[in-house]
Amino acid sequence: MFTHVERAKYLDGYKVWLAFNDGAEGEIDLSSELDGEIFEPLKDVSFFKSFTLEGHTLSWSNGADFAPEFLREQVSCIDRKETHIWRASAIVPLPNGCGLAR
Repeated sequence: MFTHVERAKYLDGYKVWLAFNDGAEGEIDLSSELDGEIFEPLKDVSFFKSFTLEGHTLSWSNGADFAPEFLREQVSCIDRKETHIWRASAIVPLPNGCGLAR
């Protein structure tokens, strides 16, 4: 299955809440990912929060975007049943499909 961002909501600073087509949802802070010429304009928070969903991922009018797979790996997921928060970058699938936990 290909990873798609289905919904996105600006939170604050460089934080965005994302929902994915696999049922995962959570918050991502992109403040440390804004290096390089294409991402430089995103350092202006008013421009950063002007993202749209295009091509199944976050996109900006200057052509900047992030691979949905990268966003999915970086998102901090919330297990709504057990109210645990974890990083989606480990080894064992979790029951709610949010991500992978150690």
